[in-house]
Parts: sequence; structure tokens; C-alpha cells
Amino acid sequence: MTVSSGPTRFRANYPLAMDQSERDRGFVAVDRPTRVAVVGLGRIYDLNIRAYRDNPDVEVVALVDPNGDRRAERRNEWPGARTFASVTRLVDSGIELDAVEILLPTTLNEEVVITCLDNGWHVNLQKPFANDLASAMRMRDAAVRSGRVLRVMDNYLFYEPLQKLKETIDSGVLGPISGYHMKMVASGRGGWEVPGDSYEWRFDQANAGRGPLVFDDGWHKLSTALWLFGPIREVRAWIGSTEVIPGIVIDAPTTIVWEHENGIRGAWDITFAVDMYLRSDYYTNDERWEVTGRRGFARVNRCTSRGIQEPSFEVYLDGEMRSFHALDDDWASSFEDSGRHWLHHLRTGEGPLLWGSDESLDVLRFALAAYESNERGGAGVDPSTLV
Repeated sequence: MTVSSGPTRFRANYPLAMDQSERDRGFVAVDRPTRVAVVGLGRIYDLNIRAYRDNPDVEVVALVDPNGDRRAERRNEWPGARTFASVTRLVDSGIELDAVEILLPTTLNEEVVITCLDNGWHVNLQKPFANDLASAMRMRDAAVRSGRVLRVMDNYLFYEPLQKLKETIDSGVLGPISGYHMKMVASGRGGWEVPGDSYEWRFDQANAGRGPLVFDDGWHKLSTALWLFGPIREVRAWIGSTEVIPGIVIDAPTTIVWEHENGIRGAWDITFAVDMYLRSDYYTNDERWEVTGRRGFARVNRCTSRGIQEPSFEVYLDGEMRSFHALDDDWASSFEDSGRHWLHHLRTGEGPLLWGSDESLDVLRFALAAYESNERGGAGVDPSTLV
């Protein structure tokens, strides 16, 4: 077996190349510590902010949230930062910024993103990009118009076991890929506490046809599919629903299958086990990826929670199972690496954004194709036909 061993951090093992769209816009790197405002100080802030701590390449100069208690709490960590109740007040203050970290409900993205871009600030945006293509394209167009960088972050692409999976696939040791499978079990017990308002907007999203498993968390799973195997030719989906309490519906059981343009087929199975307890420092999702080639298979056994108590990455080849024990499989580390990659990019222009706005449109089309297929009884949908 020739699979390499030991930790491999993203910045060291991914080709460093600026996105074509940035070259076309004449991207200019920041030549000093990047001045950043963080917009949205809720639960996900605790993970995204890891990239900013003890980082000489960045200065957090502003914190924005309508909740005064949150502003006061977060300011304890950044005593030099100014605080604002809204992006409008941030803009009106005349504060000097280079970039904005936006951690808001998806429904608020467009107005805030365009405001920030038009004010001359680069944007690092929490996924999902938008609920529909028209909104996403308006944000993309604002980035082009302003000459600023719009990135839709995806921390899963920086999770070391998934990086090891991609490295193994790309090495060719598994032989030609026969197919792959992703499985997710969402549970109702365990994990960290999430403020009620963080769930409230997600349930509003679900009632509007953008469920928390398929669309919100699912963004990561669809994103990894594109990252591993490229563009999608056809998607078929059957999106179910389970009522947890009156008025609260979870979008499972669900099955989504697809074919990439290179002929590789994938499947994603989503199950909701409301009474199952999962150990997790974060959200209670049990997630797995398994890629099968003609010579063997590789699998990631867990991500957000601790469902399978085995090494997070394994490779089976030529009758031998190899387990990787030294990988950083703390989900929070992927946020830190993603954020540091972004900040390094602003300083140097190096590396693919993962994702830029054009690539993020592809992820969104993938998700919307699944919804379109479900509406059509599972019929195949080509994501490129969605406009």
C-alpha cells in the first residue's frame, strides 16, 4: 500500500492558484494585517473566530450584532474592537476595514453582502450562499462590480480526514473509482446548546422549502461531492419529512443520487433518529463518506459527532485495512484552517478560495436540482439547466 501517513494540513497539500475570476478583476493583496469586522455573533461565531485568535495577519476591529448582550460578551475577547447593532451603523461609522466575516441567516445574506462589497470590503460568507439563484447572482455581480473578493466558506473542505480521502482518491491507489456513498444520521439528543433564535430561522427556512438537513447542512455534503469528483450531470432526489412537534418538520428521510460528468455516481442517504443520543462537542450529526475503487475503498467514519468510535479515516487495499490515528479529526479545526486560508489569501492572493462565487453557484444549483427532482417525482435534473 502506498498511501502516505501522518498529518497533512490543507495549506501544504493543495495547489496554490488564484481563481480566474480574481485575476480578471485585478485582485490586490493586503500588505499589512487585515482589518476585519465580524457580522453575526451567534453560535457559529465560536468556531469561525478560531482563525483570528493569535493571528498576527489580522486585526478584529468591529463586532456587529443586534443583540447587545452578545456584543458585550464577544467584545471581552476583542477589547479594542468597536461594536455596532447593524451593518448600516457600521457603514455610517466610517471605520476603515479590509474584509467582513458574515455569519448570518441565509435570508439576510444578500442585502448585507452587497452593502459590504459596495463599501469596498472583501466578504467571507457563511454558507448557504442564498435560497435561490437570482439572489446569489446579484451578490456575485456585486463582487465583480466592486472588484472585491466574495468567498462562500466551506470548512468541510479543510477537515483533515476528508482531505486525506481526496488525497487517496487523487493518488490513484484505489484504481478507477466505481462510486461512492455518503450517509448522515441526524439525532435529537446530545451536542452543544444552540440559542433558540439560531433554530428559529432554520425552521422558517424549512417551511419555505429549504430544509435544515438537505439545504443548510447538506450544503457541505454536496460541496464535498463537487470537490472530490467535479461537475454534476444529473440529480435525482426523494426528499421526505418528519414532524418533530406540531409545526416543526425535518426534511428526512431523504435520498439523493447523482452522476458526475466523468461518469462517477454518488448517493447520499439522510436519516433522522430523533431519540438517538450522539456524543458531540458540536451538532449531533453522524456523517460518513465511503469511496470505492476497482482495487479497494477509503472511508471517513465521522465528522461533527462521535458516532463510530474507530479511526476517522481508513483505507482497504489488497486485503489489508489501514487505519489512520494521527489525523486532526476535531471538526472545529476545519474552521480554523478555513479561516486562516482565507486570511492568507487576502495577504498573498494564493490558493483557490473554496469557494469563490462562481463555484458556490454550482453548489447551489446542485441543491436546487435536488428540490426540482423531488417536485418531479424523482425525475433526473441537469443542474446546469437551472437559471
